[in-house]
Amino acid sequence: MADLLVRLARAESPSLDPGSQDAAFAILASELEGLGCETRALRGDGVGDHLYARPAVRRRGRPYQVVLGHLDTVWPLGTIEQMPTRRDGDRLFGPGVLDMKGGLVQAVYALAALAAFDLEPEVVPVVLVTSDEEIGSRDSLRWIERLARRADRALIMEAAFGSTGRLKTQRKGTGWFRLTVRGRAAHAGSHPEEGLSAILELSHVIQSLFALNDPGSGVTVNVGQVDGGLRPNVIAPVAQAIVDVRVPTHEAAVDLEAAIRALRPVTEGVTIEIEGRMARPPMEPTRRNRRLWREAQRAGRALGLALEEASVGGASDGNYTSRHTATLDGLGPIGEGAHAQHEHVVVPYLPERTALLAELLLAPPLECR
Repeated sequence: MADLLVRLARAESPSLDPGSQDAAFAILASELEGLGCETRALRGDGVGDHLYARPAVRRRGRPYQVVLGHLDTVWPLGTIEQMPTRRDGDRLFGPGVLDMKGGLVQAVYALAALAAFDLEPEVVPVVLVTSDEEIGSRDSLRWIERLARRADRALIMEAAFGSTGRLKTQRKGTGWFRLTVRGRAAHAGSHPEEGLSAILELSHVIQSLFALNDPGSGVTVNVGQVDGGLRPNVIAPVAQAIVDVRVPTHEAAVDLEAAIRALRPVTEGVTIEIEGRMARPPMEPTRRNRRLWREAQRAGRALGLALEEASVGGASDGNYTSRHTATLDGLGPIGEGAHAQHEHVVVPYLPERTALLAELLLAPPLECR
């Protein structure tokens, strides 16, 4: 497993360089085909292609489950030279090993385990590996939702949460907004009274945005970037703020977006333009999601594992699948440092996490639409 993970990590696959992803996808397709799967490239529009795999021999009309992951990483081409794969005891370091090529290795070996014991899941496993998750899944969303709408369940191979390998049963929804304030320029020394400062107005807007934070309910609003003005001696005619928002529920998303769009200038003659939207919906503890979590606990007990769950602020493609089918996230490897220089997986946990996935693949249909 570690050897395959090293091969995948060395085949760099940044989101923003689609052509570079071909080598990594070829490795993964070859592994899946060797397990009796037929694979197909789903053409990407402006991004890399996506990989779809299903058993070449299967009984038609049976329910299916989606094993979902992504092969793109945040690391640009050439990172492998400055951040090479290396083994330090139990830890395997390298770009993308945790987020999320380790989860893809586990998916391959879970299918290999079933094949080795001639076990045929009652719910047919199909695999979707996308190329644009790290940049919002704008293209792959059509394939994700098409499969999720009719799937019995979706198993998301993102990394586990924390050093104990907690599964992710809730994720916040995310949104992005750009607020542009337009005032009027004037000479700051000669005729300041003729100007309308966009920066001054933006300061009021920023305070209003931060006031929307509600830690008790889990709503977070962060103004992460600001820009504006021309020169120190000019009353600023334009200023902008870019805002990240996170919400725990659909209702909170609706209310928060409405509150942002309701912002009005306090300075007469100044305007505010609001762009953006809520992007990924929250992954909530729905009845069917809780049913899948209980199935995971059962699978864990069969392996002698006392599984724990976590609610996290980050989003994944599980946020999308949860709208349509039972979803469980965080089934990938245990490690640390996603998107960081010390990104690594803890190798001895890989077989354990793979066995958990294999047990889940063997679970009967949930039948909880």
